[in-house]
Amino acid sequence: MITNKLFPQVEGFLHGGDYNPEQWLDRPDILKKDIEYMKEAGINTVTMGVFSWSVHEPVEGQISFDWLAEIMDELYENGIYTVLATPTGARPAWLDEKYPSAMRCDEMGVRNHHGVRHNHCMQSPEYREKVRIMDSALAERFAGHPGLLMWHISNELGGYCYCDTCRKKFQQWLADRYDHDIEKLNKAWWTTFWSHKFNSFDQIDPPYKNGENCVLGLNLDWKRFSTWSATDFMKFEIDTLRGAGATEPTTTNFMEMFYDYDYHYMKDFIDVISWDNYPELHNNWQTDADQLLERSFNHALFRSMKKNKPFMMMESAPGLVNWRPFNKYRRPGMHELISMQAIATGSDTVQYFQIRKSRGSSEQWHGAVIDHIGTNDTRVFKEVAKLGADLKTISEVAGTLSDNKVAILFDWDNRWAIDDAWALAKDTKNFDKTCMSIYNEFMSLGVEPDIISSDMDWSDYKIICAPMLYVLHDGVGEKIADFVRNGGQFMSTYFTGYVNKDLLANLGGFPGDGLSQVFGLRSEEIDTLYPEDKNSISIIDKAGKPSYSAPVSDYQELLRDVTAEVLARYDGDYVAGKPAITRNSFGEGFAYYVACRTNQNDIEFLYREMLEHAGIAYTKLPVGVEKHTRFAEDAKYDFYLNGNTEDVTVKDVAGVELLTGENVSGTLVLKGYGVAVVKS
Repeated sequence: MITNKLFPQVEGFLHGGDYNPEQWLDRPDILKKDIEYMKEAGINTVTMGVFSWSVHEPVEGQISFDWLAEIMDELYENGIYTVLATPTGARPAWLDEKYPSAMRCDEMGVRNHHGVRHNHCMQSPEYREKVRIMDSALAERFAGHPGLLMWHISNELGGYCYCDTCRKKFQQWLADRYDHDIEKLNKAWWTTFWSHKFNSFDQIDPPYKNGENCVLGLNLDWKRFSTWSATDFMKFEIDTLRGAGATEPTTTNFMEMFYDYDYHYMKDFIDVISWDNYPELHNNWQTDADQLLERSFNHALFRSMKKNKPFMMMESAPGLVNWRPFNKYRRPGMHELISMQAIATGSDTVQYFQIRKSRGSSEQWHGAVIDHIGTNDTRVFKEVAKLGADLKTISEVAGTLSDNKVAILFDWDNRWAIDDAWALAKDTKNFDKTCMSIYNEFMSLGVEPDIISSDMDWSDYKIICAPMLYVLHDGVGEKIADFVRNGGQFMSTYFTGYVNKDLLANLGGFPGDGLSQVFGLRSEEIDTLYPEDKNSISIIDKAGKPSYSAPVSDYQELLRDVTAEVLARYDGDYVAGKPAITRNSFGEGFAYYVACRTNQNDIEFLYREMLEHAGIAYTKLPVGVEKHTRFAEDAKYDFYLNGNTEDVTVKDVAGVELLTGENVSGTLVLKGYGVAVVKS
């Protein structure tokens, strides 16, 4: 496998983060000390300019980057590179005062006041013109600078705008989507129901809170449009930079499983995937190991978007954040564990918000590498410096890639549609958690899945799991059939294949689009269980007899026309004795169907069987331990992460542990919150 470093000019990994020296221009002593501390901590990159518009252009038309150029030059002279941001995440007051269309409208259609961040209208022509001027000036000044690594587009794009400009853009987007045929839209949205038919695209509003918000097709298309709108704005910024001479790669910082936009759509228009990672550790409702598994799932989601190159952990918090109900400091050792988890899962960067803590305003108590005390002997600084040294020790891993053969389908519009469906139970749908639970089960067996969309390339995978694949995009049914027919192992669950891409119910039984033949069954009913309802399934052994029972919660389907082999049957309720888990031989592969919600570790046999059929080796790991692997052309790097506070022993490990230089043969002892990188 060929290595693919993001930035060949930098040795090893990027280590650094957001740096806001414009807050300290009156303190040259602080700026000088910052560079000394960065070098001491092994920091080789900073992200600048994210929220610098009012300093770049304090008065309309008076743009100056002299302060930025001077600091950027000095950083580069000291071996520190720059990721340079367009400053469009927050606007100066003069801009909103003169160009009110730059301010977003809320879901009642009311214009926002100036303030906060990320509240701009991405379709405002006036705002875009000011962005064009600013971005062009930035590119003309800094493109080609030897210290410039890449362009960071805006910051954490998010939210919806309901202004008249966006309403008209939405109407045009709908007209294009439905071939300028309003009857095609009416049929797709089933608007005859409740007499909601439209005569023209001009009649359609966004789903205002005080307007039409019960047409499910409208709601879903609005989210699709909002993704398009944000992407269109992002592309506008990139095109502006390119037009002004910028050739460096681009990114924008995504957020963990962010709900507003479909990142699978946005990914195709940036060069490098990056995301902001803020785990909620040391809480009182889950173990640290479980929270870390959630982080691992997110890393897998973003890694899988561009499998041919590493991703970037653009932001993380040294010490703590300041915006949660309870803001706890990371316990000793956790900073290294979180950071190494990002590296283990495919990131080539560990970056922070931020380098120096702000003296005032809303983020003055947010964690930073350099605290208000301003010294290099704080616990957080010393942990950051230790990590910097360890990243240098394992620098040979930079540019290596993952090569996973298991994937989980995670479609944004499927997620939105499930939540918006007037079905099941309001509070127990839990699509995200269902996907994570399957991911966690594979991880417990030492097998790391990718997280992909139904529209992506599946050719690298031997096992694909598609929990609650409620929405079937065009052609996905045949894609699943081909995957199984050609020897793949495919698992799906209750609530699969109920609707098409327009949310119209598939007629002829579920799952639709020909999948009833693939799975060898149809679903007649899906029943919602109260928390106090009790049912279970009995797992059938190879002799055809019940071997053990597993509890059922939330949902159970009544299956019919079952020709597949039955692996488990319901124990009680009106579905007693009916199939609950099946396996259908289809072509050269197998299609598995789990018709009820149950704990994944209670059906571990299913995952073991799929792995065995696929020829994928697995080993049960100790509870709380993660294993991730990156590959070079001539080496394999296994990362072992211990999310427990106590020591853990992992068996069947062999190679050289890079952090210590010691040979490992047989067993590996991981300290509490410990990390090992084993090369073989």
